[in-house]
Amino acid sequence: MLQIFDRLSLRGLLALDAVTCLVMGGLLLVAGGVLAPPLGLPHDLLFYAGLALLPVAAFMLAVAVPSAPPATGVFVVVAGNWLWVAASLALPLFGLVSPTALGYAFLVIQAAAVAVLALAELRAMARVPASTAAA
Repeated sequence: MLQIFDRLSLRGLLALDAVTCLVMGGLLLVAGGVLAPPLGLPHDLLFYAGLALLPVAAFMLAVAVPSAPPATGVFVVVAGNWLWVAASLALPLFGLVSPTALGYAFLVIQAAAVAVLALAELRAMARVPASTAAA
């Protein structure tokens, strides 16, 4: 499955990640009130998650801009993605939210999408020669 991302450069993957953060952030900010009831997730959670995604998207774009994205910046992006995945799954597992079936699907699907991006970014980072990766 990840092979489809092998055609994208590390910069391309980081830009794709940033765009997905921007789209999801905007969606959660604008439609959080409409999405909250059918998902069984608190409106405030959706709103503030959306708000948090906007500077994350800006950071991802900043990391993607140089011809050789800085390794430390890529590490922060990938680590942040894994933290997002963990939080998305931990919320219902620890009883912090009580999503509906649709809400569970939403949490799992978006967590899986973020995990795929994190793995693709790691694979792309491994393809970048150490001499060209900025420290």
